[in-house]
Amino acid sequence: MSKIAVVLGSSSDRDVFESIALILDHFGVSYEKRILSAHRAPDLLRDYVHDAGERGVKVFIGVAGMAAALPGAIASHTTKPVIGVPAGTKSTLGGLDALFSIVQMPPGIPVAAVSVNGGKNAALLALEILGLSDKSLEERMDDYRKSQVEKVVEGDRAFREE
Repeated sequence: MSKIAVVLGSSSDRDVFESIALILDHFGVSYEKRILSAHRAPDLLRDYVHDAGERGVKVFIGVAGMAAALPGAIASHTTKPVIGVPAGTKSTLGGLDALFSIVQMPPGIPVAAVSVNGGKNAALLALEILGLSDKSLEERMDDYRKSQVEKVVEGDRAFREE
């Protein structure tokens, strides 16, 4: 059963998806991936979200650019956590339009937001949420954080020795 659902608003958001998939694959957490537009296929999106619990989905990641209604549309159909990733690949505004759309959700329908094209952080946040009820995943996330410190220390050492 998939624990995370990654939904793209368009096939042009695939680059952001790849950064999400790299992290989820690294941690061995199952996920579903779909392209379902909030504007062009709202009924398909609604049905997908409604059935997600039966498939074991615990967290949604919605990737969308421009008007970026997708994460909010997902959130309107579930009480499970939704993480919005503003995609900046199509926008002449560099993704700021999508970012503003995602962070301006009305009270009562929360959506977490990460940076423009921030798929990696969306995946990590989804894993942290799952780690609340999965001790093994929480421990692997702790190890990942420690490895980040090691990379900084190694980079600092190399920089000082130049």
